[in-house]
Amino acid sequence: MSEFLEACMVIAFGISWPMNIVRSLRSRTAKGKSLLFLVFILLGYVAGIASKLISGNITYVFFFYVLNLLMVSFDTVLYFRNRRLDRLAERS
Repeated sequence: MSEFLEACMVIAFGISWPMNIVRSLRSRTAKGKSLLFLVFILLGYVAGIASKLISGNITYVFFFYVLNLLMVSFDTVLYFRNRRLDRLAERS
């Protein structure tokens, strides 16, 4: 049961990242985004993945940790792209 609840938690968090990525792609701005927030989320997913690897408890939930880590990583890359676009727009 605890594995199921953990999966529900990771999936619920994971649902928001595609929406965040689309927003970052469309808005083309880093305004309203927090790099520190993204870094803490990344660290949380890395800790979750490390926990699964250390305990040897690799189940289907592990896939969602990795998927979420990839999505947050992509959103972080978009943050830097959008910050660069913000700087270019300020110069114009």
